[in-house]
Amino acid sequence: MIRFWNAFVKITGWPVQLLCFRTRMYYSDRERQGRRIKGPAILISNHTSVFDYAVWLFVFFSRTLRYQMAELLFRKKPLGTLLRLLGGIYVDRDARDMGFIAESERILEKGGVVGIFPESRLPRKGEERPLPFAPSAAYLALTTGAQVIPAYTDGAYFSLSRRARVMIGTPFFAADLAGEGGTDRERIARTAEAMRGIVKELGNELERQKSSAVRG
Repeated sequence: MIRFWNAFVKITGWPVQLLCFRTRMYYSDRERQGRRIKGPAILISNHTSVFDYAVWLFVFFSRTLRYQMAELLFRKKPLGTLLRLLGGIYVDRDARDMGFIAESERILEKGGVVGIFPESRLPRKGEERPLPFAPSAAYLALTTGAQVIPAYTDGAYFSLSRRARVMIGTPFFAADLAGEGGTDRERIARTAEAMRGIVKELGNELERQKSSAVRG
């Protein structure tokens, strides 16, 4: 049922998203990671607006993305119903319920793709972006051993003068970022900070590629 609703939304929403996002793609290494995701994976990206999920839904058109989503979205009707039909993973940020981690692990074990915005909320004006990453994404990547695909969006949606530009990075494994020694908590913290650095650098690389395209 989740795959059906994902396919339905993608097919019916394709013309609309062309007008709303007008997405232009950039890649760190297209041969290693393009728009097709093979096997189980965790997709991480910066967070600019509530429409980021829709952008990635269409960028990775061929896969069903099961995104971790805040409780606030599920409480809105009829949005919450739609997100459940699409397979959204409920995350209650005010509770200590780690059920979303267990659900994410089950999806990855079955070969699925889990999407995460590790900043956990939208940045406020004046805050350095991306925000510090929550440890849950790093924990999930370390415990499952799934490949992590980093991505970045400039958030330029619904503009007639600008196209939304996104950068897809090179996949990596969290174990390579954790370092040697220390407690599990320290390894998770190091991994989370390293993942944040990778996404931040994708934003820098996106700006460089955009500048090169203008000069060219």
